[in-house]
Amino acid sequence: MAKPLFKVNTSQEVITMLKDHLNLKEITQNNIEEVDVKIALHRFLAEEIVVPANLPGFNRSTMDGYAIRAEDSFGATDSLPFYLKIIGEIKMGVRPEFKINPGEAVKISTGGMLPGGANAVMMVEYTEQIDDTTIEARRSISPWENVVREDEDLKTGEIILRKGHRLRPQGIGVLAGIGKTNIKIYRKPKIAIISTGNEIIPAEGEPRIGQIRDINSYTLGACIEEADGVPVYRGIIKDEVILLEQEIKKTIKEDKVEAVIISGGSSVGVRDVTLEVLNRLGRPGVLIHGVSVKPGKPTIVAVADNRPIFGLPGHPVSAMIIFDLFVRPLISWLQGGEYNYNSTKEIEAELTCNMVSNSGREDYVRVFVYKEGEKFYAEPILGKSGLISTMVRASGLIKIGLNIEGVEKGSKVRVRLF
Repeated sequence: MAKPLFKVNTSQEVITMLKDHLNLKEITQNNIEEVDVKIALHRFLAEEIVVPANLPGFNRSTMDGYAIRAEDSFGATDSLPFYLKIIGEIKMGVRPEFKINPGEAVKISTGGMLPGGANAVMMVEYTEQIDDTTIEARRSISPWENVVREDEDLKTGEIILRKGHRLRPQGIGVLAGIGKTNIKIYRKPKIAIISTGNEIIPAEGEPRIGQIRDINSYTLGACIEEADGVPVYRGIIKDEVILLEQEIKKTIKEDKVEAVIISGGSSVGVRDVTLEVLNRLGRPGVLIHGVSVKPGKPTIVAVADNRPIFGLPGHPVSAMIIFDLFVRPLISWLQGGEYNYNSTKEIEAELTCNMVSNSGREDYVRVFVYKEGEKFYAEPILGKSGLISTMVRASGLIKIGLNIEGVEKGSKVRVRLF
């Protein structure tokens, strides 16, 4: 009897189903470590950061000049200057022990603390020193001009970073600014990679006719690292149910991995083997068998006792695209974060030729981007999904949506750069 065709799901349906069948809180709550903030870049916070004290904590000059009462300058112009008595100079890093009165000023440098009574800084460029104790100023300034107020940057009790936030350099800086040098973050999730196929040999081996080296383990391992996960390389397994099941159980037990990728697990020769294994590893089993994505249609997604398992196509291009769609977001979720599509890696370009697509699926087209004059152009790189060289030559991918039957030459497209 002929086997029924698998039902394909859209990429958004896959994301929704995967999230609905995972208890992410259970996974992340026992996956926390405390580290020095200096090594926390791009990690996800496992705690809420509350500001313990105002920052900068004092009224701070942003210019070299004179700390004054702004009211003393009101109405001043080049033709109608005003005069102030210099009563001292602010030393850097020292709290002034005096205050100024109307008609007085103190010399101050950028970063200095304003003394009591002062509420503005007159830039030195707008003054002229008449003698050792007197300056002339020719400009009116408003209260708190050229000053950072004591709570202008951060206020006591303010939540500055939330749990699940992915730390950027500016986040590291704000943590240092409030004295938070040790923080709780989520551990990077460990993702096992198992290559399947009787024709696959280790990369260091010499292939005979009909054999190929293991490209996907290395490619997917690099993708995992780029996504802030930890790859666990489990080697190559033959296309046999018992061997595959044993290897998955072994990596779960020994390596304590949070997810498993089976490379080649959705190909025709091993698909039934993969489905059988994934359906008996734990509940609920296989969720997805087929996605409306080209390349990558025969993808398998399963969850076994709260552990996601992916059967990715054996072709390198397909494997990389499916990884980007489903595994990369998962790695963020496993660290308590939300996956944000990185729009900073996108550019707009003009398509150099017509591209045909079938309605009802998402097409991901490899393109080479070049610039002529002020315009970027996207030139499709044609080739089968088994050709890793096409990804090497490509600058990025364009997506042709589900209900679009093609894109005409000259159309503006968004290119997601690698």
